[in-house]
Amino acid sequence: MDIAITGSSGLIGTALTSALRARGDRVIRVVRRAPGTDEVQWDIDAGTIDAAGLEGIDGVVHLAGEGIGEKKWTPEQKRKVKESRTKGTALLSEALAGLDKKPEAFISGSAIGYYGNRGDEVLIESSMPGNDFLSEVVTAWEDAADPAREAGIRVAHIRTGIVLSTEGGALKEQLPFFKLGIGGRFGDGSQYWSWVSITDQVNAILHILDTDISGPVNVTAPNPTTNAEFTTTLGKALSRPTLFPTPRFAVNLRLGAELAEALLFTSARVLPDVLQKSGFTFTHETLGEALEDIL
Repeated sequence: MDIAITGSSGLIGTALTSALRARGDRVIRVVRRAPGTDEVQWDIDAGTIDAAGLEGIDGVVHLAGEGIGEKKWTPEQKRKVKESRTKGTALLSEALAGLDKKPEAFISGSAIGYYGNRGDEVLIESSMPGNDFLSEVVTAWEDAADPAREAGIRVAHIRTGIVLSTEGGALKEQLPFFKLGIGGRFGDGSQYWSWVSITDQVNAILHILDTDISGPVNVTAPNPTTNAEFTTTLGKALSRPTLFPTPRFAVNLRLGAELAEALLFTSARVLPDVLQKSGFTFTHETLGEALEDIL
């Protein structure tokens, strides 16, 4: 197939690009700089995209967006986080809807932040959204794909959890501290962290491309863990102690209180109901298996 990807240089995009090419698909990268071979240019701020370069492709995977945890959440940064997702998705969605030969599938990035802070409640795709900033962002993000949906394109929203990889994301950030034996739980550790290995993240996207799945899809492993369990399992995988909790003031100082709460202390016990019912098989069902393989 011919598959266009935005955010192809990110953690997930890089791994997905390699996987698609390995199985014989052609990847068209949607980029902001001057395009090269098999590349299409767009400019979210200017609202422009080379739609003609997308004519006749088979599918689109949209992963671009301002990093949620890269900077403290000032009002300006929160605006960037939201608009980079909503404006980018709307621009791409409208371009796809206007094509003469439309793609069969539009897989648009999303996040389990949709559900908000829900304690130990089991969450599946039909669960209601939360009421915090990330819930608001994700709801608007998914709604921005309506033009493609209304044009008859199959749209799937991949509500991604914590992606485990040594190449980026939360695990890469934590590894230096855990290797030194100073990694620890956040707070009392009772909050659920819904994770997925980078292998299963990529395989899930390929599975959605190859099937008729549409709507929201939780891309998380079937066994979410509490932060305390995550901490203990990671410590064991590295043969390091995890005796002391990470001081909340230190996290707040680095990330800001609102971002720290959203990333580290919010609890979302998310299950991949749609994926499992569609016959998807996880390579890593448990955290121990995932960490053993990744590390």
